[in-house]
Amino acid sequence: MGMVHSTDLSDYAAKMRRLAHSSTDLEVDARFIDMIVPRKSTVLDIGCGIGSAVAALRRAEHRAFGIDPNPEVLQVARELFDSVWFRQLSATDLSPGTMPDHQLPKRFDLILMSGNVPAFLTRVELARAFATADELLAPGGRLVVGTTTHRRGGPVDLDHCAAGTSLRLEHRYGDWHLGAFDSDSPWSVSVYSALGTRRTADGPDGIHALPPE
Repeated sequence: MGMVHSTDLSDYAAKMRRLAHSSTDLEVDARFIDMIVPRKSTVLDIGCGIGSAVAALRRAEHRAFGIDPNPEVLQVARELFDSVWFRQLSATDLSPGTMPDHQLPKRFDLILMSGNVPAFLTRVELARAFATADELLAPGGRLVVGTTTHRRGGPVDLDHCAAGTSLRLEHRYGDWHLGAFDSDSPWSVSVYSALGTRRTADGPDGIHALPPE
């Protein structure tokens, strides 16, 4: 990742702490995730920041964990939420072999990269993150990436990285509310699926189909 000054991190941490105590919606990505996976799914948030998505997913009964390389930002997460949910790790630190060392699951139903994480990775690092996600996802698991469209790490770069893995683009939206995506959309939410059949919900999960007439 590129060089980030400690003063920048302090300012960012302070800003996110203020937002967490305001009416700003910091959980919209978690609601998106909760909608597309069954309850009690195992989720990894790469670049979790102050941990709002992880906390929201935990409240929804998911087994969610967050990683972030920045100690000052993680300190805010640990102040606000349960510190057991978080690890100081970067996207490039992840590999199947190192997960037990950090007391993290070996497999995930979904991996999230939200808030422009790809923009702060080199193209080589982003490709490595996609390859690692491909290895860590359970059969049919999903990688969800929310990022600025017209910057490094945007949809073009994401699709290029996915092409070197088994991950295939399933959906792409213009926002977390399922808005349509086009070339002019400033934001993108990309959903990639791994090979295999994913776990389905154990119950009706809101589906109450009437019998055929």
